[in-house]
Amino acid sequence: MTESSRSVALAALMRIDHDGAYANLVLPALLSRSKLSDPDRRFVTELVYGTTRMRRACDAIIDRFVMSEPNDATRTLLRLGAYQLVFAGVAPHAAVSATVDLATRKTSGFVNAVLRKVSTVTMIWPNDAVRLSYPDWISERFHAEMSNEDAIGALERMNVPSPVSTRSDGYVQDESSQWVAASVGAQRGELVLDLCAGPGGKATGLAASGATVIGADLQPTRAGLVAKNAERMGYHLPVVAADGVAPPFLVGSFDRVLLDAPCSGLGALRRRADARWRITSKDVEELASLQKGLLAASAPLVKPGGVLVYSVCTITAAESTEHGVPAGFDVVGRAGDGGLPPLGDDWSDFGIGQRVLPHHADTDGMVLIRYRRRHD
Repeated sequence: MTESSRSVALAALMRIDHDGAYANLVLPALLSRSKLSDPDRRFVTELVYGTTRMRRACDAIIDRFVMSEPNDATRTLLRLGAYQLVFAGVAPHAAVSATVDLATRKTSGFVNAVLRKVSTVTMIWPNDAVRLSYPDWISERFHAEMSNEDAIGALERMNVPSPVSTRSDGYVQDESSQWVAASVGAQRGELVLDLCAGPGGKATGLAASGATVIGADLQPTRAGLVAKNAERMGYHLPVVAADGVAPPFLVGSFDRVLLDAPCSGLGALRRRADARWRITSKDVEELASLQKGLLAASAPLVKPGGVLVYSVCTITAAESTEHGVPAGFDVVGRAGDGGLPPLGDDWSDFGIGQRVLPHHADTDGMVLIRYRRRHD
């Protein structure tokens, strides 16, 4: 088969749909071996990420005209065609003919017939979860924890590729993550710990304040990324590979601790096209248990009068506000206090913490809770 943008996209989608490959790993590998032009590479990226995000919606569109389940290759090819026709704005003739060209001789007639119907018959969506292409449990959880307007707004925005945001020092980082680092209020001369620092975006952001920052991460590879990023940017930032549930640091040794905890990423789904199909409600429960352990372990590391900042790139209570307040700490609100800056207007109160939703500022969704340790 002659290489084309759609053939490369189909090869990537087959790996993602049926082999469990990660889109952000398999696609760059395939593109690096291709001879496609830059515009074609961008088109492949849109087709792969878009078709993966909109998988459920594409299946619903296709299944109106399918009487028996096609084989894996045909299913994926139909998804690719449906995405072009309904979501990518590709001209119907081009989308149908170029997609049919990738079908086998045995299935080409079937693929042609289905896609021609897709191109002409208006879709009536059964519900928003199907229309926006999310598992029911994600849609239900969003609707349970925010208004209908915000739930739909967040789900819609996470179907749109994220903008590129660059810090003043040249590091590419989502604005909401930059806001989290700034919310710590790190000052020159202070000792600050970033307990789950990989790959280093927030740790280097903290180091830019002039504070002495120590980065830690459970995985040596991620700890190595922190060190490399810090070195590349000219920051002195010691890094250790350490288990955050049993951190190897003295009690009361840090002025400020940032716990940017491992989470489901439900506020940042647009950054990983296949994440919505991998994460489950059970995963959320398991992550919440881990987060509670990390929070309990990090709190004693803070000096009396010091600050503990907890953040996650999810937007639900189970992984954030339901963890409560560590013993001996008080919550610092959105307005801040003498040692913590106020949060911007894009943040809104959410339980004991604050939350920014993806559609409010075109950023990742985040929850942030700031605690101050009492002197008594």
